[in-house]
Amino acid sequence: MKRKDVIKGRGAQRNIHNRFFELSHEMRDDFLEYCHKEGEVVDKNKTQYLNVFPKTIVNKVESPDVGMAYSMNMYQGCEHGCIYCYARNSHEFWGFSAGLDFERKILVKKDAPKLLENLLKKKSWKAHTIVMSGNTDCYQPAEQKFQLTKQCLEVFLKYKHPVGIITKNALILRDIEILRALAKDNLIAVNISITSLSEDTRRILEPRTATIKRRLQTIKELSDNGIPVNVMLAPIIPSINSHEILPMAKAVSESGALSIAHTVVRLNGAIGEIFTDWIKKKMPDRADKVLHQIKNCHGGTLNESRYGVRMKGEGKMAKQISDLMALARLKYFRGKTMPKLNTSLHQQYKDGQMKLF
Repeated sequence: MKRKDVIKGRGAQRNIHNRFFELSHEMRDDFLEYCHKEGEVVDKNKTQYLNVFPKTIVNKVESPDVGMAYSMNMYQGCEHGCIYCYARNSHEFWGFSAGLDFERKILVKKDAPKLLENLLKKKSWKAHTIVMSGNTDCYQPAEQKFQLTKQCLEVFLKYKHPVGIITKNALILRDIEILRALAKDNLIAVNISITSLSEDTRRILEPRTATIKRRLQTIKELSDNGIPVNVMLAPIIPSINSHEILPMAKAVSESGALSIAHTVVRLNGAIGEIFTDWIKKKMPDRADKVLHQIKNCHGGTLNESRYGVRMKGEGKMAKQISDLMALARLKYFRGKTMPKLNTSLHQQYKDGQMKLF
């Protein structure tokens, strides 16, 4: 008899095979059933923090359609557990699964602030906006314990260097004073991700993220403090949140957001298998419909990798989503725009204080 239990508080419902490993293992249903009858705990579902020591922290982004030139990640893996997250695949490079391992084995780069400062002090470095969370959320739960994002923001402020942030966690408000100081010199832009106005939808898509109410409050508080906010309505998933584009756009505009952007969900690499397993367990009544519509947006496949097409999709459904976004901007964001960040100050602050001569 197969067990129908789901793992609470997690997005992925199992670990899948790491494509870079020759060997694999599986958790058999008969073993799980035996443990269930005997009252034994097979999986304690605990998060582990593992220290890693990279030589650099800032990455040049080569992908032409990502919208950033440089990114940095203080953490690899993310406890938020968003089932659709494109970053899951990167966990395989570290020797882990893109499934549950991605949410439960968090790699911590404690040297991140020092590595960042070393880079910004280099004579050869020219100021470009560096985006925190190009891969995993810099304000995920691990940040409460390690505070690496806060330390890195202090480095950016010290050297008057522009920085972008992508997050879906209200923990960003902890650092409001640093963000305000950066905003005075136009050195900060924040991108808040929102995928739904429904808590039920949010809870199953992004189990350990801030509530929607809290995220809208975060947009308002940041905006009220002069910190520019763009909102990522991303990803748009057909038949899950595609009907919410206009209501979401209205809500974030009223909260103070200056712009919106979107992506259509793409289940590249291992994520297709993880998402398929998840939706058949969490939304069995509409699983086939959703998977079929996602394929319709990506040339008949879940795994879309073509530059220029992969983010927004193609076909009738993708065009409907794009048209709704255009209508949302026209209706709710007329006259609003995100400022271009200031790259002119950093050269004067190479040693951490302004040069007088």
